[in-house]
Amino acid sequence: MATPQPETAVEGEPPPGGLEEREMLLGWLGYLRGAVLRKLDGLSDEEARRRPHGRLIPLLGIVNHLTHVEWRWIDGGFKGAEVWRSDKEFDPGPELTLATAIDAYRRRAQSTDATVRSLESLELPCRRRAHKGTDLRWVLCHLINETARHAGHADAVRELIDGTTGE
Repeated sequence: MATPQPETAVEGEPPPGGLEEREMLLGWLGYLRGAVLRKLDGLSDEEARRRPHGRLIPLLGIVNHLTHVEWRWIDGGFKGAEVWRSDKEFDPGPELTLATAIDAYRRRAQSTDATVRSLESLELPCRRRAHKGTDLRWVLCHLINETARHAGHADAVRELIDGTTGE
C-alpha cells in the first residue's frame, strides 16, 4: 500500500498515525512550520519586525532564521552545497518583507520535503564535516525541535504584539 504524502509542506493539522517514519517526521515538521506561519497572519511588515521588550526575536527574524536553518542542514548537509550563517538571520534588513519571507519559507519547506523524500534512507549520513556520523533521521528530529522551539517563541512574541493567542 502506498504511503499517503502531504499535499503541501506546511500543514494545519498534526500528521495522522500510521504513516511510515519519513512521512511522520515530515508531517510533524510541516505542522510546526504552519504553527510559525499562523503567527504571522494579519501582521504588517512593521509589526513583524517588532521586538517586544527590545530583546525578543521579531517574528520576521524567526521565519527568516528557520528558512536558513533548513537550507543549511538540507542543501549543505545532504546536497553538499556551500552554506554559511549570517548574523542578520534574526534581524534581517529592511529589504526583507513579510511576504517575501513567507514565500521563501514555503519554497524552502517544499524543497526540504522533496529532498528528504528523494534520499534513499533515514540512515544516510550528513555530508557536513562538522557533523560526520549525523544521519538524516537526526537532522529531521533537529529541524522539528528547532521549529517547535521557535513556534513557542513566536506564540509569545505575537501575544505581546497584539494579544493574539492560540494556534
